[in-house]
Amino acid sequence: MRLAHRPLGLTLIATLFLAAGAATGQEASIAAPAAMVLENVPPVRAGLAAQVAKYNEFKPTSYAAWHPTRLEMIVARRHDNTPQLFRVARPGAPLELMTDYAEPVRSAQYEPRHGKYYVFGRDSGGNEVFRAYRRDAGTRAGNADAIPITPDNRRVQDTAWAKASGKLLYVTVPVGRQGSNDSVTSTVSLADPLQPEQVRILAELPGGGWNSFVFSHDDKQLVYSETVSANESYLWLMDVASGKSRRLTDKTGGDKVAYSGAVFARDGRGLYATSDRGSEFRRLVHIDLASGMETVLTPGIEWDIDDISLSKDGKLLAFVANEDGTSVLRMMRTSDRKLVAQPKLPVGVIGRIEWHDNSRNLALSLASARSPSEVYSVDAKTGAVTRWTTHEKMEVDMNRFVEPSLVRWKSFDGRMISGFAYRAPGARFPGKRPVMINIHGGPEGQSTPGFLGRSNYYTDEMGITVIYPNVRGSAGYGKSFLKLDNGMLREDSVRDIGALLDWIATQPDMDATRVAVVGGSYGGYMTLAVSTMYPERIAAAIDIVGISNIATFLERTESYRRDLRRVEYGDERDPEMRKWMDATAPASNAAKIRKPLFVVQGKNDPRVPWQEADQMVATVKKNGTPVWYMTANDEGHGFAKKLNADYLFYAGIDFFNTYLLK
Repeated sequence: MRLAHRPLGLTLIATLFLAAGAATGQEASIAAPAAMVLENVPPVRAGLAAQVAKYNEFKPTSYAAWHPTRLEMIVARRHDNTPQLFRVARPGAPLELMTDYAEPVRSAQYEPRHGKYYVFGRDSGGNEVFRAYRRDAGTRAGNADAIPITPDNRRVQDTAWAKASGKLLYVTVPVGRQGSNDSVTSTVSLADPLQPEQVRILAELPGGGWNSFVFSHDDKQLVYSETVSANESYLWLMDVASGKSRRLTDKTGGDKVAYSGAVFARDGRGLYATSDRGSEFRRLVHIDLASGMETVLTPGIEWDIDDISLSKDGKLLAFVANEDGTSVLRMMRTSDRKLVAQPKLPVGVIGRIEWHDNSRNLALSLASARSPSEVYSVDAKTGAVTRWTTHEKMEVDMNRFVEPSLVRWKSFDGRMISGFAYRAPGARFPGKRPVMINIHGGPEGQSTPGFLGRSNYYTDEMGITVIYPNVRGSAGYGKSFLKLDNGMLREDSVRDIGALLDWIATQPDMDATRVAVVGGSYGGYMTLAVSTMYPERIAAAIDIVGISNIATFLERTESYRRDLRRVEYGDERDPEMRKWMDATAPASNAAKIRKPLFVVQGKNDPRVPWQEADQMVATVKKNGTPVWYMTANDEGHGFAKKLNADYLFYAGIDFFNTYLLK
């Protein structure tokens, strides 16, 4: 039935429950989603849900794929409870629903020659066991189910089109191996999506770090990446006919080098990629395939190049520089390697970029503090910027949302750390305001000045100043900075938050006695670590799918990602490292936590399994410290379904009203 995933409007729900509650003299509450399990989490008041509902209706839109022959595209946007795919026939055209599933669908690729069908990926319940499916382009959502084209119970890690033949390469790894041995093999397969049973195995590669496969223009070669860590990766070349490969970039044994984004030049004799060889930052480079010589094309840009795209005719390279968290799009002629006029885009954070096959129109997604992600295109011939999607009219005025400011503070060792502060509006909320420190995941993530979405409620309605720090170990500030939290240096990043607490105490508009710390994934680990290292300096904490003991996390996380994480965190099989991990684990130091804690977990999380949350909650409860626990049985590494995310947000507001704003 449609009602299963088309819920009544929250304002109407609140009205119904309020009417029911009037008979008892108590304000009614809204029911938690069916898959949610709550422990010590108070019921959400219907009045609060009604008040907050208008902040829950944002629908960021991201670019997914160009049609190969027509100037139209696929985008991803929330439909009812989950993100789904939509066709956009022209700029500003109504969005036409293409998929309608209970699980999120965020990416798609058209068949590259005629666009008669498209391929997309989907998992189940947040388990990240992605499987690829084929669907005819003209099929309406809900009319016919998609056809699976990759094996069941194997995770699709990567896909790539052989554009001349129309065949699809996909890379899969085994799943369901938590706690097993570390022997993982990545299988590289090539198939016609119209005849998926006829598969050719190109290679069996050791480990789970193989990704970024790209065909040459004649389909005869493949370039792909072997990722060892955030600081170390290598490029490989494969002859498609024979399946034989060779490593293109050397293992030097000295300074580690990271490569990404490799694509073949049109003449097939070289590659364009990003590389941090001889630099703190990832620069745009050209690599000659015969000699291996690497030529830097952007020597004057001292920031990471985050994304590149080469036009089909090979004449223009588009690339995005990450300049202190803000995205800057540039274009370069490959003939003379000169920059062309820079497109005039709104200031913000750019998502994926991709050229249309006409080599003239470049698609991108862009978000800012006052706009959810929207899809644009740039005309390389005229420089014109065209907006393809526009957000629906909202009850809230997004033009009044708080703009972030870049802030810096000195840490314990004299190093400068930065972040973005969204200050509560002083005219409405005078005096010292409570502060929320929201720490990104990764650890190699980066907080950027993008759109806060529902979190604008904290600043606009609750008067909370929100700070997004980029502690040591964050991306975007050079490879040396990226390595400063590895292994037994882990607690230095927590000390960066201690220094931030010092800085907050010096700010005339911030209340150092009312500070909450929040984070998801690795940010959840940081939240728990801050709660144990600085228990008297915070008022409350919310940990979302966070690590409570790095050693037990490494033992339980899926095997295909375990070795990659060991480079970052250390190897739990080493006795000395294990001893250090156990001694410093938040779960081992939970007795120090004195302030209320809210723990949130998806039961199907393959990255940070639910046991990490369970062991933390069990220990904190023994101390008599207030602890709220929320688990969703249909979610994984974070809440992807709107009903679950909404309920979590309401509960989080209650938590802050109870323990931060009192």
